[in-house]
Amino acid sequence: MKYGFKYLAISRVLRSIGLIFVTLSSSLYLSLIGIKPLIIGIIFAGVIAFSSVLSFLLGLFGDRKGYKKAIIIGDSFAVIGVLTLSLTRNLIFITIALIIAGIGGTAGGLRGVYSPGLTALVMSNWEDEKERIEKIGYLTFLGSISAVGGSLMLSISSYLPFGKIGNYKFLFLISFLLLLGSLISVFLVKERPRPIKTSKIMKVSSFRYISKVIIANSFAGFGVGMAIPLLPLWFSICYHVSPSLIGVVFTLNYIATSLGSFTATKLFFETLKAASITRILNGIFLIAMAFSPFFFLASLIYIIRGFNAGFGAPNRTAVNIRGVSSEDYGTASSLQGIATRVSQMSSGLSGYLMEIDSPLSLFIGGIFQAIGGILYMKLLKK
Repeated sequence: MKYGFKYLAISRVLRSIGLIFVTLSSSLYLSLIGIKPLIIGIIFAGVIAFSSVLSFLLGLFGDRKGYKKAIIIGDSFAVIGVLTLSLTRNLIFITIALIIAGIGGTAGGLRGVYSPGLTALVMSNWEDEKERIEKIGYLTFLGSISAVGGSLMLSISSYLPFGKIGNYKFLFLISFLLLLGSLISVFLVKERPRPIKTSKIMKVSSFRYISKVIIANSFAGFGVGMAIPLLPLWFSICYHVSPSLIGVVFTLNYIATSLGSFTATKLFFETLKAASITRILNGIFLIAMAFSPFFFLASLIYIIRGFNAGFGAPNRTAVNIRGVSSEDYGTASSLQGIATRVSQMSSGLSGYLMEIDSPLSLFIGGIFQAIGGILYMKLLKK
């Protein structure tokens, strides 16, 4: 297959299984060892801050040295971090491991697909926008359906024989092996020759375009940070359900997300409209979850939201890079990612609100994400 797309797909499958488990379980694991939600939120904010800086540096690096190399470097941090998690019980080392691994962000079905350099690599290797949406759609489909493996790992965590903490440690080790396999697969991917970089950072025209994307993504990212990183803990606090049941909910969400992504490869609507409307709906679904009196209803809404998010993701990826020069793909996608990640540091505030009144985090998060979708349409429609 041209450019080794199958190896990129294999990498995202393995990465999704391993990374999704660690992402889902990290807040529950920290709570198990006695960390309060406020502190967990602050730790996650530190995770996002580090990954933002790393993403920007790898974007600059990728434009000059290649996006495949950027993916390899970025994914190596996750491999090292998860290995550390599996070996230590020291809180300081656990915190450092989570931060360098970039773990503690959103636990949605798309979490395992994207890493610094991936979007730029796909956009560089395939120039036609329809083909780009198709490739990203397949990657998000495979990554989302594979994320089921990570949520099932959480579901069985209570039934392993190593004790509550030991069960997590054992599954962290499994996740490390999966992430290592993902990293090895990236080495087999081919990359189209890069155009010569003519600017120190990026062209003015590219910056003008992505500045609009950044404004919209910052609002949406703030909303996502408020609602999603601590969502497994939110389900636990609000409805007093077990990790196994939470794992089932996320399993169904990932299946729905994968179906949404697969649908995006077959049904092509006007790209910007599809990207904007699905983001607005993502926010509305979060608001509905905040007011749900029953675990079953909140879970059902979250599963439906997963399908919607899966359908919108490939369209947003294509729009985000549409007005960017080919020599700036890495820096542009990194700057967009930084804006989203920095705004997701609202996870620290999320932990605080969860201690006051748990529905507040999803309600406020939903409002901001919906506003982000509206701005996305308004700013980029021309």
